[in-house]
Amino acid sequence: MERKNRFYFAGVAAIFGVMLAVGLRTTLHPEGRDTRDIWELRADLTKEQKLEQRLLEELESYEETLRRYRREHEAGGATELEATVAKLREEAGLTEVRGSGLVLTIAPLSAAGYVGPAVAAVSPELLQRLVNELNKYGAKEIAIDGERLTNRTAIRDVNGATKVGSRSVRLPVEVRAIADDADKLYSGLAVSPIRDDFAVENLELSISKPQPLVVIPPAASRPDVKYMETANGGKEEK
Repeated sequence: MERKNRFYFAGVAAIFGVMLAVGLRTTLHPEGRDTRDIWELRADLTKEQKLEQRLLEELESYEETLRRYRREHEAGGATELEATVAKLREEAGLTEVRGSGLVLTIAPLSAAGYVGPAVAAVSPELLQRLVNELNKYGAKEIAIDGERLTNRTAIRDVNGATKVGSRSVRLPVEVRAIADDADKLYSGLAVSPIRDDFAVENLELSISKPQPLVVIPPAASRPDVKYMETANGGKEEK
């Protein structure tokens, strides 16, 4: 009986010790309290549901492409592969793009009575801000002074000159943008403070009405592919 009591007290002590450790851990490392209200939670839930739906759609698209590859391979053709290569070239900015969009012009401020200093260039920061605004309101493709923007294009200052990619830009600067909804892009820029940002730098940003056809050239530079080599089709070299 005494041995049984010892086991009983040892078990109680162990449980008490675990509870004490958990309590101390909670006290020393309290979990952050979620302070979002019901509307914020609903908005976050909706956003996550949309993200999940988009990822599922992308996954289904990739699976369908893989099924077409297999069918093409079994049939001894390469049509689907060629179509995918063409699509990838377009996404990489290596082909000319046409569509509805806007044409913007950056020039020295020409307001009546302006007597400020003459401006000879636009800063990289202003151009980057403009690109962000264009992307924000739905621009799919952008070109600055004929230089197609891709995810590899740098907008930077080089020895006092603003460069977009490898091209030096001088005033006036023409910016072309293509969007699925050119009216939405135009309306967004109309209420954006971006023109005020240019005016502070003594520059004027003119925005055209939506145009049915805007042409954006292919990227001037080709991607530099590293760390890749041609596959041997699964066959080992002898």
